[in-house]
Amino acid sequence: MAILVGIDEAGYGPLLGPLVVSGVAFSLPQSLLKSDLWTVLNNAVSRDKKGLAGRLLINDSKKAFSREKGPVHLLRTVLACLETISQSQNPLAPFAAPQTLLELLKQISPASWGDLSRYPWYKELSSAALSWPQDAAIAAGVWQRTLEKQQMKLLWMQTRFLEAGLYNERIEKIKNKSRVLFIEICSLIHEVFCHYSDHDGPVQFLIDRQGGRMQYHQELLGMFPGMELTILSESETLSSYEMSSGNKKMRLHFCVEADSKFLPVALASMTSKLIR
Repeated sequence: MAILVGIDEAGYGPLLGPLVVSGVAFSLPQSLLKSDLWTVLNNAVSRDKKGLAGRLLINDSKKAFSREKGPVHLLRTVLACLETISQSQNPLAPFAAPQTLLELLKQISPASWGDLSRYPWYKELSSAALSWPQDAAIAAGVWQRTLEKQQMKLLWMQTRFLEAGLYNERIEKIKNKSRVLFIEICSLIHEVFCHYSDHDGPVQFLIDRQGGRMQYHQELLGMFPGMELTILSESETLSSYEMSSGNKKMRLHFCVEADSKFLPVALASMTSKLIR
C-alpha cells in the first residue's frame, strides 16, 4: 500500500484574511498512484455541483465555492471526510461531530487554533454553531464504503493557518512571503513523513505550485537537513524530487494547477478555503 498526500493553500494572494495550508492523506494500492481518483471513486464523488445525488463535491475550491451559496459544499465535504477518518480510526466509537466553529478548528487545526486567543474578533467562535448539511452523514457513509471497495482509506486531514498578527510577524522575520508559505507546507510534509516513516510502501506528496518557480531542491535540503535529495524533474509544469534518510523515502511533486488535476490536492484546497 502507498501513502498519497495532497497539499494546497488559501490566502496567499492580496485579499484580507489568514494564510491557510491544508494536507490530506490517503492510503491506497500502489496500482492506483497514477490513476484518476475521481474516476476510481465516482460512486461517491463528483467534480460537478449538479447531479451530486448523495455524492461529495471535490474540486478546486475556486469552483466548489460560490458567494451565492456560501461554503455549503465545502462544509459538507470536509465534515463527511472528518467522519470518515474518525470511523476508520475507531469504528466502534461514535463520531464526535463538531457543533461549533471552534470545535471544528480544534479537530482540523490542532497546531493553530490556540493562536486565535490573540484576536478579540474570534471570541464568538465557541458559540458560532455549525449548520450541518442534511445529507452529510449519508454522503460520508457512501464515501467510506466506496473507499473500502477500492482498498483505500482517508487517513488524515490537517490545517495550519497564520492569522494577521502571526503572519505579519513571520513576514517581518523572514522577509519573504513565499518562504513563509513554504515553511508551513514543509511542516505538514514533516508531520506525515514522521508519522508514516515506518510505512513499507511509497510515500508521495502532490503539492500545488505557486507562481513560476521551478526549483525547490535547495529549500528542501534546508528544511530537511540530513536527508539526501535526488532531482527527478524540474520543468515549467512539474518539479519532482525524491528525498531519503537511510531506508526511509518520500517523493515530492510540485505541480502547476494540481488542485484541478489531483483529487487529494482538490480536497486540501477545499479544506483550506473553508477554514479561511
